[in-house]
Amino acid sequence: MDFIKNRKIFYVISALFILTGIVFYFINGFNYGIDFTGGTVFEIHADSQLDSDELMSIFKPLDNTSSVVYSGEQKQTAIVKSTKDFNSKEVADIKNQLKEKFGIEKEKISNDTTGATMGRETRQKALTSILIAGALMLVYITIRFEFKFGLASVCALLHDVLVTLACYSIFQLPFNSSLIAAILTIVGYSINATIIIFDRIREEKKFMNGRTIEQVINESINKTIRRTIITTVTTVLAVVTLYYVGVEAVKILALPLLIGLLAGSYSSLFLASSFWYDFSKKSFKK
Repeated sequence: MDFIKNRKIFYVISALFILTGIVFYFINGFNYGIDFTGGTVFEIHADSQLDSDELMSIFKPLDNTSSVVYSGEQKQTAIVKSTKDFNSKEVADIKNQLKEKFGIEKEKISNDTTGATMGRETRQKALTSILIAGALMLVYITIRFEFKFGLASVCALLHDVLVTLACYSIFQLPFNSSLIAAILTIVGYSINATIIIFDRIREEKKFMNGRTIEQVINESINKTIRRTIITTVTTVLAVVTLYYVGVEAVKILALPLLIGLLAGSYSSLFLASSFWYDFSKKSFKK
């Protein structure tokens, strides 16, 4: 595959998706979870695990962002989180519906209003963490390779973060603390495949044998593409398994990881080397 010749197509695909995410952000914003907005938490103690769909049929009409997680050895305790601050009448109505549908006495249902645990300061710290991680990676790759390799890597990581955020904006997925943890994980994971490709390019450059730099880049990517695909597929299979068999708390972490893994593989194969090529074209001509 000629990655360098078709690089502008890959740029356009990524740019269109990210721009779509930006448009949806200005139209709908992010679907912030209770960590950011505050809201009401219900703790429901039952004799056995309650069906999540039937349970959500009570809460969704009042707040479509409601979510449920289970605790206890038999998952008999349901914890429902809502970004809405329910008044006393709505709380009483919810308890009556729970009693009618599941036979749960009101004494086994507790509710509490919570504030936003992830405020502006925490969001700023998360952004600072991502910037520091990117800067340290830039320094490391500059020392091991060269500055333009490091710059291309950081641009690819920025692409992965923006694609993940675009997905959350377009599909209105719950934006919570798990997303921040997932993004930091994605940044650390995505750089691996990029470094493997850059290392191959560096080695191939030592023995040009009449080849152009475009041919060197394309051959380097093609020689490492199998490794990248196999690594990504095995990791994706593990994350997909976690998403389908895990509890709700695991699912909300697995979903952004899955998006980030796919975006990271795409950027490593189709974007990172192309960024480096465009940053270095003048030096190639010289």
